[in-house]
Amino acid sequence: MTTMRQRRSQSMRGLTLLEVLIVVTVVGLLIAVAIPTYQDSRNKANISAAKKDILEYSVALEKYFLVRHRYPTSLDELGPVRTDPWGTPYQYLSMEGATTGQKRKDKSLNPLNSDFDLYSNGPDKASQKPLTAAASRDDIVRANNGGFIGVAQDF
Repeated sequence: MTTMRQRRSQSMRGLTLLEVLIVVTVVGLLIAVAIPTYQDSRNKANISAAKKDILEYSVALEKYFLVRHRYPTSLDELGPVRTDPWGTPYQYLSMEGATTGQKRKDKSLNPLNSDFDLYSNGPDKASQKPLTAAASRDDIVRANNGGFIGVAQDF
């Protein structure tokens, strides 16, 4: 027959150092897998949101053109300017009267669009005119007069 003291010592037995290390290792591995997966999913969602916004702005700009026979000089003419998923305003340039130096360029240094440029600066919040520049590779761009909307490095 076991005494009360023996029962208490058996029930109060703690975890060994090895068991604690195994638990910490398993939790660390789960975190190491979960964080990059979450960040990748969040980045894809932000890119999708920016592409949707650019498409909506493109439709609004085309409607504006059909009514007024010109593109607006700024997005402000369409109403309040939304910010992209990274918190910066969308960038717009009407090609009417724009100089060659103002236009965004593809890999061959040809203008991306002949009607208007519309893009997000992307996660780094920085951009340069040619898409080949390091600061422009993560931009979400509209190219080929709306035939392409996506990440600049994919164009």
